[in-house]
Amino acid sequence: MGGDGMDGVGEQPAGLIRTRVPGWDRFAHWSALPARLLLLALLAILAASALVPIEARKDGVRTQGFVENLTADEAASTKQRDSDLALYDKAIARIQRGEHYYDFIVEEQRAARYPIRPGLAVRLPTLAYIDAWLGEGGQIAAAIALLIAVLLVWWRRLGEEPGGPDNRTMAMALLFVGASLGLNRYFFTLHELWAGMLLALSFGLHRPRLDRPGRWVASLLVAALALAIREHALPFVMLMAAFAFWRREWKEGAAWTALAALFLALLWVHLDIVAAQTLPGDEPSKSWLALRGLSGWLSNVVLSSNLRLLPHWIAGPLAVAMVFGWAGWRSPAGSFGTLLFLGYALAFMIAGRADNYYWGAVIAPPMFIGLAFAPRALVSLARAAAK
Repeated sequence: MGGDGMDGVGEQPAGLIRTRVPGWDRFAHWSALPARLLLLALLAILAASALVPIEARKDGVRTQGFVENLTADEAASTKQRDSDLALYDKAIARIQRGEHYYDFIVEEQRAARYPIRPGLAVRLPTLAYIDAWLGEGGQIAAAIALLIAVLLVWWRRLGEEPGGPDNRTMAMALLFVGASLGLNRYFFTLHELWAGMLLALSFGLHRPRLDRPGRWVASLLVAALALAIREHALPFVMLMAAFAFWRREWKEGAAWTALAALFLALLWVHLDIVAAQTLPGDEPSKSWLALRGLSGWLSNVVLSSNLRLLPHWIAGPLAVAMVFGWAGWRSPAGSFGTLLFLGYALAFMIAGRADNYYWGAVIAPPMFIGLAFAPRALVSLARAAAK
């Protein structure tokens, strides 16, 4: 019998009965001790996730944007447009009038009493130009097309991954729940929204080499656009490079590395332009090194996704279950997704203030797929722990 239990029965020693398990079940062959330790850790994190604060500000005042989920019409009628989004609205309008982004953005940000130092506090210009070119109707069409594309590529990838066909219907339904927030036009000027959907598309497009040459060019191009919109996509690109080198796909690894290097060079240009316009009296940004721990990660994911519609004590554990489901999925997608989501989880625990919760939109959409694999992963882990 093969190591993953999926081959033919073959000859068995007398009296030996083997239980056949799916080859994509990661915990099926674990020994009892590590399984028990992981199960205890999982239960502890699930309990903690139901109790820790999920908040957008330290004072408990809930911010607008994803939290209140206003429609564009509601925002216009109540004049409650989020100040971040209003700033991006102005940038788009000025580009549409023929102005150049770097000729006005520092001035606009200073007038709105937003920090300019460090230069990362000033957004990259890519999305402002795209939104200005598309207009409102084009943005709606692009959001619909992007959602359809994400669903289509994941339908195909789930059909090709071990265990994917068994869970494809449920996984697709959950992915729709995660990605549908991309259709909310109130947030069309928000960089994280588009970057997150593009990363979901890039992840679904990627095909690592197994028994045939990998397919990664389209994935890289989509990730490049996400990176040009928001630098928070850089960990995704770096992890892609690391996985490619680990598989000894030298050409692919070099391509992802070159993309990261090119982006860092262009980011340096962006920071240099902003620095040239910075005045000594400009207020610096508050530190992003907030060390918010589990609350920081859960707040980012829950408040920037449709989990925000659920009670706190349900939403928090579901976010943990998503990552656990990915961890239990023994496949190329499962391995990459597990490290990807754990990496962002660690980053959000360390960096990001409470009012930066919308950063979670960069990674939230594909996380929902993990819920389709979580029940079997839990049963498998429990069986391994009971050996």
